[in-house]
Amino acid sequence: MSPSELRIGLTYDLRDAYLEAGFSDIETAEFDRADTIESIEAALVKLGYRVDRIGHVKQLAARLVAGDRWDLVFNICEGMHGIGREAQVPALLDAYQIPYVFSDTLACALTLHKGMTKDVVRAAGVATPDYAVVHDLACLKNVNLPYPLFAKPIAEGTGKGISANSKITNATELQNVCRKLLKEYKQPVLVERFLPGREFTVGILGTGRKAAALATLEIELLPDADAEVYSYNNKENCEELVKYKLLPSGKLRREVESLAVRAWRALGCRDAGRIDVRLDDQGQVSFIEVNPLAGIHPEHSDLPIMATMIGVEYTSLIGRIMNSAVQRCSTQQRTASLAA
Repeated sequence: MSPSELRIGLTYDLRDAYLEAGFSDIETAEFDRADTIESIEAALVKLGYRVDRIGHVKQLAARLVAGDRWDLVFNICEGMHGIGREAQVPALLDAYQIPYVFSDTLACALTLHKGMTKDVVRAAGVATPDYAVVHDLACLKNVNLPYPLFAKPIAEGTGKGISANSKITNATELQNVCRKLLKEYKQPVLVERFLPGREFTVGILGTGRKAAALATLEIELLPDADAEVYSYNNKENCEELVKYKLLPSGKLRREVESLAVRAWRALGCRDAGRIDVRLDDQGQVSFIEVNPLAGIHPEHSDLPIMATMIGVEYTSLIGRIMNSAVQRCSTQQRTASLAA
C-alpha cells in the first residue's frame, strides 16, 4: 500500500495548550512544542501521507466516539495523569483496533515505571545497577545498597525530579531527597547505585529481531552544568550545558549498542526510541532507562540529533520509523488473517 493511500492520525500533547490551561513548566516538561508537531506533519506529508491532527487523549476519545477512524496513528502522547499515562492513547487505539506507530499499551505502561522496567531487563540478563523502590520513608530501612546512590521519581521523564542533589552520599541525604521527591511527585522513588562512568544514549529503530541501533551519543556535561547527573536543568538548557558527541566505532560502541538492543527487545518496544546507558567504576556497561516515546523535535531531541550527525535527515528518519510501523502492522494483519 502506497503512502498516499494511508490516512495518518497524529496524536500529541501540545505544551502551550497545557500551559494556557494553568499547568506549570515542570508539569508540562515532557510535552511537545508546536514546531515539533509542524515538523512531523511536514515530514509525513513530504513522504506522501495524508495527515489529520488529532491532539491529546481526550481529543482522540471525542473523535473516536464521533466515528472518526485512521489507517495508522502516529502517536507521541505522553499523557498527564497516572503512572500508566503513556499507555492511555495506545489502549484507546487498541480498543478500536486502529494500528499505531511506536510501542504498545503494555510496553508504554511498563517502561514508565522505572523499577518494573529494571525487573524485566535484569530477568533478561541485561546489566543494570542494583536498586530499591521506596514507597514511603519507612522503606528506607530496607535499602541496603552501598553509597553513593542515585534517586529519582519512579515514573517521570525529561530529568524531572533529578538535580545536583540526586547523587547521595549518606543516610541523611537519602532521607531528605526521598522525602522531597515523595512529597512533590506523589509516587515511589527509585534508588539505585550511582554509576560514575561515561553516559550514553542509544537510538534504536525497528521492532523485535529487526531492531537495531541507529547511533550512539555520548552526553558530556559542560563546566556550568549540574555535575555528574543528567538533570532536568541540564536537559532544559542543553544548548548551553551539554555537549553531544557521536560514539565512534569500536569495542565500547559494540558493547553499548548490544546491551541497548537486548534491553529494547526484552521490553517489547517498537519502531523507534532511545535507551540510556552508563559505565560503572570498572568501565562495564549498564542499562539506566528506556524512552519508547523519544523526543522527536528535529533540532533539539536526541534521536533526530544523532540521525543528523550520521547523515540521516529528518524526513528520512520519520520515513524509517513509518516503514517499521507499516511493515509490522502488515505482518500482524497477515498473521491474523491466516489464524482466522
